[in-house]
Amino acid sequence: MTLSSCLRPVVRQCRWVLVVGLAGVLLPAPAVATAGPPGPVVPSLVWRACEPAAPGFECATATVPLDYDHPREAQITLALTRLPATDKARRIGSLFLNPGGPGGSGVDFVHVFGKQLYTAEVRARFDLIGFDPRGIARSTPVQCFDTTEEALAVLPPFAFPFTRAQEQEWIASNRTYADACARRAGPIIDHMSTANVARDMDLLRRAVGDQKMTFVGYSYGSYIGSTYANMFPDRVRAVIIDGVIDPVSFATGRGDEARRLPVDARLVSEQGAYETLLGFLRLCDRGGDNCAFSAGDPKRRYDRLAKRLRAKPVSLPDGEGGTIPFGYTDLVAATLGALYDPAAWPDLAELLQQLDTLAQPAAAAKALRDLQARLDRPRRQPYEQALEGFAGVTCADTDNPDHVSAWGQAARRADRKYPYFGRIWNWSSSVCAFWPGKDTDRYTGPFDRRTANTVLVIGNRADPATRYQDAVSTARMLPRSSLITVEGWGHTTLFLSSSCVDGHVSRYLLTGRAPHRRTVCGVDVVPFADPPAISRVAPRGVTPPVLTRPWRGSVLR
Repeated sequence: MTLSSCLRPVVRQCRWVLVVGLAGVLLPAPAVATAGPPGPVVPSLVWRACEPAAPGFECATATVPLDYDHPREAQITLALTRLPATDKARRIGSLFLNPGGPGGSGVDFVHVFGKQLYTAEVRARFDLIGFDPRGIARSTPVQCFDTTEEALAVLPPFAFPFTRAQEQEWIASNRTYADACARRAGPIIDHMSTANVARDMDLLRRAVGDQKMTFVGYSYGSYIGSTYANMFPDRVRAVIIDGVIDPVSFATGRGDEARRLPVDARLVSEQGAYETLLGFLRLCDRGGDNCAFSAGDPKRRYDRLAKRLRAKPVSLPDGEGGTIPFGYTDLVAATLGALYDPAAWPDLAELLQQLDTLAQPAAAAKALRDLQARLDRPRRQPYEQALEGFAGVTCADTDNPDHVSAWGQAARRADRKYPYFGRIWNWSSSVCAFWPGKDTDRYTGPFDRRTANTVLVIGNRADPATRYQDAVSTARMLPRSSLITVEGWGHTTLFLSSSCVDGHVSRYLLTGRAPHRRTVCGVDVVPFADPPAISRVAPRGVTPPVLTRPWRGSVLR
């Protein structure tokens, strides 16, 4: 689930990661000369160089309906970017991408990582297209404050509530934020469902001239993929969903679940997070000197450190002559953020070692800064949506209990079953108890439509945000699907190196041929291993790409 981010560390109030946003406006409907029944107008895309902001990329703006029930009335804009195919003579079409969230900017994702995604052959034969979904970033946004600083000032100074007093502060913050959005968010707040994103995508598909959709969605982007595949099953060419959210759990739950359980309680992300933590600690123990936290029993040491920080935070030098507190909620947020990306695990191990011994507070502060530098992403827009993007989509898409007390009950129950991560995950959507937006055009199923071509589903065994079980259940729902099980760690396959996965993905995108319905892939690098363990199951004749740590896309999934 969103560094997850999609991909994000992890909670909206986590002070280390923010969602991107930028102000926009509603536009009048364009003049339409065509006759016939009213329907949405296919956008006319004018691609121009993005330079100097993003050399080598092209940018465009699409105009789409605010409300598809009235497609010729008020319009909004969507920001797009593309990395053109390098072999135009053999170009297959466009590959649309979403990095997760909700609230992640597809424009930023493609600008930062487009030249490293997938194989050179995929980049040669597809235009890679990222777009900011409606309400997000450079597209017509939902914006509830004048400045980012005003928005952040409303949020609590902790990553999630642990005490009853903190719970009340968190709830009060939810109310204040929702009230601000009710006053100034504008009409976009009632039209941010994923179904409307899918409708936008289908217009964009037509705008670029593709007969069918080729799409890859990570984390929350998997819900976009599931929604599109079930709303437009006959238009699926190749759809990959990686780091998967069970669409029924997300939208409505099963039976009467939504009356009792908030959306995060239904997704059980804390299970994936706790199992990933246990994997981190086991590999650290096995890695010996390759892991800074390996001395003794890492699991026992982590539990002891958490208990100590619950009782009393430590003070770390801030580098300016003062100190900053570091307590239990900081430990959990730092851990969860790092678990998204195995490349960050050595930094996490060093931080845990320094905090556990606290022989040198300055060394602990440096380890914290190093981990923050890895997990943080810079501000890219004048206004960064601290909460609006995530809440605008999640609260529009999901059924939830009527009273905010359900979130506290679910969080405490989850924390007992899966220590540390029950509260941080289950409180994240509590703003939905007060959210003023509602999209009557959202999609609630069915999610078992037979698609024109196979949907490729990918899930890591140890994913701290979107647990593996959701990949299994989603694949079972889709009559035409293939599941790749990855024996690896981290949130989505963007955070690990697997030539096996890369080869299957490349072949599927290029040819439409999916792997066997139940395929298992290993990883090329095992954390803390010396020498690294190399996968032996990569498909022959496929050169894997070089992937860097991706942007996790949002403050949640």
